[in-house]
Formats: sequence, C-alpha cells, structure tokens
Amino acid sequence: MNIIHKQYSISEYPAIFKEFGKWFLLSIIIGILVGIACAALLVSLNWSTNHRESNKFIIWLLPIGGLLVGLLYHYFGQSVAKGNNQLLEELRTPKNIIPFKMAPFIFIGTVVSHLFGASVGREGTAVQIGGAIADQFSKWLKLNKSDRRIIILMGISSGFAGLFGTPLAGTVFALEVLIIGKIKYNAILSCLLVAVVSNFTSREIAHSLQVPHTNYGIDMIPDLSILNFFWCVLAGITFGIVSTFFSKGVKFFSQFSKHIKYPPLKPFIGGIFISILVYFIGTKYIGLGIPTILESFHTTMNSYDFAIKILLTTFCIAFGFKGGEVTPLFFIGATLGSAMSLLLPLPVGLLAGMGFVAVFSGATNTPIACTLMGIELFGIESGVYIAIACVTAYVFSGHTGIYDSQIIGTSKSFKYNTEEGSSLGNIKRK
Repeated sequence: MNIIHKQYSISEYPAIFKEFGKWFLLSIIIGILVGIACAALLVSLNWSTNHRESNKFIIWLLPIGGLLVGLLYHYFGQSVAKGNNQLLEELRTPKNIIPFKMAPFIFIGTVVSHLFGASVGREGTAVQIGGAIADQFSKWLKLNKSDRRIIILMGISSGFAGLFGTPLAGTVFALEVLIIGKIKYNAILSCLLVAVVSNFTSREIAHSLQVPHTNYGIDMIPDLSILNFFWCVLAGITFGIVSTFFSKGVKFFSQFSKHIKYPPLKPFIGGIFISILVYFIGTKYIGLGIPTILESFHTTMNSYDFAIKILLTTFCIAFGFKGGEVTPLFFIGATLGSAMSLLLPLPVGLLAGMGFVAVFSGATNTPIACTLMGIELFGIESGVYIAIACVTAYVFSGHTGIYDSQIIGTSKSFKYNTEEGSSLGNIKRK
C-alpha cells in the first residue's frame, strides 16, 4: 500500500483559523441557547415531580394529559414526531431543516408526562431541543450538507451535556451514536466546545435556581484483581443482555398500541393502565426515579425493581408518552447492579455505578461515551471497572438498540447475520 505523505506549511493556518473561528462562535451561541433550554427543562421537571409527589391524586389525570399531548402532536406536530430518530435520519441523509417547533413540543410533552406520572426520561427531550435549536443556523447561514451535519451533532452534544452535566460524554455521544462502530472525528472540536459552553450555562442557571445536577458517588472501589475482573465481565454480560429487554420491550408493546388507529388515543388508553397500576404499586417506578437511583448506591435493591421499570417505561414509550429513555435506563442499571451485590462479591455502590452506565451503553451502542460519563459522574478511580462493564454490555447487547435509525458501521461480530450500512430498524438478513 502506498501512503502519500502531505507536507504541511504555515500557509494553512489562515484557513485553519477561519474555520476554527466559525465553529468557535457558533459553539458559544448554540451552547448558551441550548444551555438555557436545558436549565429550563431541569427546573420544570423538578417542579412537575415535586408537584406530583405532593398531590398524588393527579396521577389519575395521566390519560387526559396523554390525550392532550397526543392531540398536539397529531394535529400540529407530525413533522417532528420521530424525535431522536429524526435527528439521526437527517445526519445520515440531510434533506429538510428540523422544524424549530420540535423544541417546544417535546418540552411540553415531557413536562406533562412527568407531571401526571408517566415512566419516561428526559434525555430525548434535551437532545431534540438541542438539535432543533442548532439546525436553525443551517437555514440562516445556508450551510452545506457537511457543515449541517456538524451543526446537528453540536445540538445533540450540547443537549446531552447541558442536561446531565457531562460535557465529555456529551461530546462523544454525539460523535458515536449515529454509526455503530465508527466515530465522526470531523466534528469533535465543535462538539466539545459547544458541550462545555452548554454544560456551564445550564449548571450556573440551574444552580442559581437551586436545582443543581444530581451528584452520584461510589463509596468503595476495590483493587482490580483477577477475580474482580472476572466478576466485572460477568456483570457486564448481564447488563448487556438486560439492555436488549428494554429495546425489545418497546417493540413488543408497540404491537398492541398500533391497533389503536387514532394516535391521540394511544397515550390516553396507555395512561389508564398506568394510573391503575400505580394505584396498586405506588409511585416508586414512575417519573425519573432519582431517589431510587441514589438509594441503590448504598442499599441492596429488590431483585425485581429493574424489571418493573423496564415494563413501565417501555409501555409508556410504546403508547406515545414523550420524554426519553436514558434516565429510566440509569434506574434499571443501578437497581440491577445493586441487586446483583447479593450474588457478586463487589461493593453495592460500584455495581450500581457500573449498571448505571453499562445498561445505557448496551441500549444506545455508545460504549466510549458511557465510559466517559461514568468517569465524569463517579470519578476516575472507578474508570477501569466502568470501561469493562460498558464495553462488555455493548458487545452482549447484540445488534439491538433504542434508536432504530442507528447505522451499523462495523458489525460487533463477523458471524452475526447483518450487513454494514443497515439500520437497526431494518437489519438485512443474509
């Protein structure tokens, strides 16, 4: 193979500085705008959660809330109904500017879902808000397809970072999420810059309003012995397999919801089932479940907690409630890891932290981003354990995931019957 070595000279620097200046300025503007939106989302979800927990009778209104959001999307928001998959589709084949109304629609839908007790998350909301805001600059600046892809990636990274307070994970998540097995390095600088700005903006505003990002911690991290390495890999395998239950759970319940021909009735009917169920089991498994996640780092959880959360969340998503999947995945992974401390001789907090990010890794096929998230949230001391769990879960989740529009860039196994270039929603069989 002949390798051509290009000689670089100082004459390149004017073009480099010009390109850098463009993305630096856009990073500041987009980062501030998305950071403000993420702070508003954090504050709104904090209010809706507190109001619901103080007035639990409101859960009986979940069918009405679902109906209202369903009507909103059916009559005014069909062009933005695909959510995160729409962002991925535009990244793959840029066609139409993402309508700005995606941002307020998903914001309203998520707050309503949490207010009345649906079991959904918030990551999808932040990413869609970021993508919708960022892509407006593609229209105003008349950017070409290559630059527009970078802009959308900036929206994803800024939304993720601003919501979770993890700029490194937000950066790599945007670069890693579209194509399984490949990372888009051409946007790494702009995604990093905008993620840092968004995180700083969101953190400062939310903190000033006394709604800071949640702080997690692992109390005890043992030395990585051969035996602990074995237990860590075993835990990662379990987390990967469980992550497939989530993505397949959404498809399973969608088989029932698709029989409801009038779309606004899907969350209405789904809300009836959830309200009745919550009446019997309580509110532990609805909403974000942050208190339970925090508890799982110190207390061994019930062996069935993660399974109930999977059922409730996949049901709510399949029946049209808005929000996201990631925080429920945190709940599932943390409670599963905590419960596994009864079987595996590792500290409960470490297993909870490993599960927290590893189930997310398996469900989103983003092992590097999830490893960085674990390090940002729990500290570098747990980094090796986190990395082993995330990568193992990624492999054992197979070619499944919560984003149907993800592309298989590199198959996880050469023996798996799939073709590179296929999307998860339409894997071609050989």
